[in-house]
Amino acid sequence: MTNDIAPRSRQVRVLATLGPASNTPEMIATLFQAGADAFRVNMSHGDQQSKVAVIEAIRSLEKTFGRPTTILADLQGPKLRVGRFAGGRVMLETGSTFVLDRDKTPGDATRVELPHREIFEAIEPGARLLLDDGKLVLRVSDHGPDRIETLVEVGGALSDNKGLNVPDVVVPMAALTEKDRSDLAFAIDQGVDWIALSFVQRPEDLWEARKLIGGRAALLAKIEKPAAIERLEEIVESCDGVMVARGDLGVELPPQSVPPLQKRIVETARRQGRPVVVATQMLESMIKSPSPTRAEVSDVATAIYDGADAIMLSAESAAGDWPVESVAMMNAIGQEVEMDPAHGERVHFTIMRPDPTTADALSEAAKQIARTVSASAIVCFTTSGSTARRIARERPPVPILVLTPQLDTARRLGLLWGTHAVHTRDVESFEEMVAKSKRMALRTGIAKGGDRIIVVAGVPFRTPGSTNVLHVVSIIGDELKGYTE
Repeated sequence: MTNDIAPRSRQVRVLATLGPASNTPEMIATLFQAGADAFRVNMSHGDQQSKVAVIEAIRSLEKTFGRPTTILADLQGPKLRVGRFAGGRVMLETGSTFVLDRDKTPGDATRVELPHREIFEAIEPGARLLLDDGKLVLRVSDHGPDRIETLVEVGGALSDNKGLNVPDVVVPMAALTEKDRSDLAFAIDQGVDWIALSFVQRPEDLWEARKLIGGRAALLAKIEKPAAIERLEEIVESCDGVMVARGDLGVELPPQSVPPLQKRIVETARRQGRPVVVATQMLESMIKSPSPTRAEVSDVATAIYDGADAIMLSAESAAGDWPVESVAMMNAIGQEVEMDPAHGERVHFTIMRPDPTTADALSEAAKQIARTVSASAIVCFTTSGSTARRIARERPPVPILVLTPQLDTARRLGLLWGTHAVHTRDVESFEEMVAKSKRMALRTGIAKGGDRIIVVAGVPFRTPGSTNVLHVVSIIGDELKGYTE
């Protein structure tokens, strides 16, 4: 595969969720042209068979546009819900007592079934139980192996099978349900690039998914539980990327707590060199409106200034009335923010401390040299993608052109800040490396005659983890003349 489409004119990536409003081949291609760099397939909705055509449509973009595509399959995770009511709906009065138990009998205004024994094992007096996306709040006053007695602190209407959040304790539940295991196996068979894991509370929650994936995809941890914040460093270290899942975080925590946590998660991921996605309600009003609110634009811009690798659309692109406009707006915000002269300084508020390795030293040096000699790009040769991640962690002032013989590596890099991945044949010598760097920089339009580029690679070639070369290259004349690949 060669790659002739010009790189995006922005460094932050746009991740678009596909759904009823956007899952046709024509719409997927339109979203890509509007600025979508990667696509999220939500396994919570629809059956597996309906996803086959969607994944095939995404992959078909590679032939049409000559660029590797990136697919993230998002697993549903455990869903905690109360049971059913005799009348389908009750009203819980503030100040009243309400009991959750193991009795399957339909409930009333005094009790209801809670079909999750793990909660009975973990709950403690004083803990909160949030119902229906936090609209109702219960406080645990007493509990036993089959009964949790609560005081209704915030009442309201409650109907059958409404969701339950338990923010104050670690619930001893596996992050993968039987449905998730089936969906994960399906997604891997379909060749997706990333698996997103919900309900992550501890680094141990990632172990089973990692084993089932078996290296065939990258693993992204969704940070949506308060318990995950307490072990954030370990969780980030145990995965390949993270998502700031602000929807559930905003249910289980006070809304005002989410912005500082978002910055903390982004900073932690950046320091550890993991791609970080900021997600949920970024352009929420565009589900129904062709334009966003000013506050939403500011919210997206803040994530970009913080140095997030990717910004994500959920219902806006999956089920809204304006999916293409939503993607185009994300693209426009990214372009505008990155043209701000202050952007380069703000994305470096997070201080990067390189590990004492040759690869980290060269990655940091590449950023500095690119700035000093006014280079047009950094060209990176990689097999596993590790070198590209190290360079992107530094947030250099120029695009990163990644050349890799591994198609799966090229595809996974679609969530990484500032990278333009090309799947191409490997090189055999230093001279070939230099010549190929020039040709591909010209071919993609990332540089032109007279420009300088920085080349980072490892010798001997085809040896993962051997990054040990940094070379400044001047492009003189038409390096493409008489060459075909």
